[in-house]
Amino acid sequence: MAPLLRLTDVRKAFGDNVVLHDVDLEVEHGQCVVLIGASGSGKSTLLRCINLLETVDDGVIELEGEEITDPRVDADAIRSRMGVVFQSYNLFPHMSVLDNITLAPVRVHGVDKATAQREARAMLERVGLGEKATARPDDLSGGQQQRVAIARALVNRPALMLLDEVTSALDPELVGEVLDLLGQLKSEGMTMILNTHEMGFARQVADTVCFLDGGRILEQGPPDQVLLDPQQARTRQFLSRIHA
Repeated sequence: MAPLLRLTDVRKAFGDNVVLHDVDLEVEHGQCVVLIGASGSGKSTLLRCINLLETVDDGVIELEGEEITDPRVDADAIRSRMGVVFQSYNLFPHMSVLDNITLAPVRVHGVDKATAQREARAMLERVGLGEKATARPDDLSGGQQQRVAIARALVNRPALMLLDEVTSALDPELVGEVLDLLGQLKSEGMTMILNTHEMGFARQVADTVCFLDGGRILEQGPPDQVLLDPQQARTRQFLSRIHA
């Protein structure tokens, strides 16, 4: 079986600043790939390129065997097969939690409202927020808002979840509830790519850890190898600063 996602020689630059250098990556069905690296190493840009929020300058990205970097593809249709969660929750404050989750299914995917609400309520139960359907985002903690954002991404049944520093804006005591949810999704077979500074979590849930430096995947492998016995001096330097 072909990998769910394959990147080959992906390059992205903003003017003279090359942000991704010839990135190669394969993600199998049900796999969790964790991206680590310093700020500015290209992690977020890589996720944005996969989701077609940025146009690659060179190279190929394939999703389920289809080349999605072909300029003729329907980018919106491709994005509908992925769920994306950013560090900012991007919830509409004037709408209820339920309306935030059903907005895209009803308006973009043409799901009837009753069905969308039923599925949204089931998803809220899944993320432990079934009683918050009528609440407004401002009535929730940061961790709860992030779980709503994850529920919103999951309700469209994506083949792939992309998670960009989803705990970095949270108070430390709220990080655990979001990481617990991601661990649950991993155990249920969700394919995920996420970037994080939570090394303990990366070691626990990742199948593959990729260390990015200067827009290149400098080192990748099983979490115990990359995080506990890195082969590259730059990886060791980065991890020593994180642990310090």
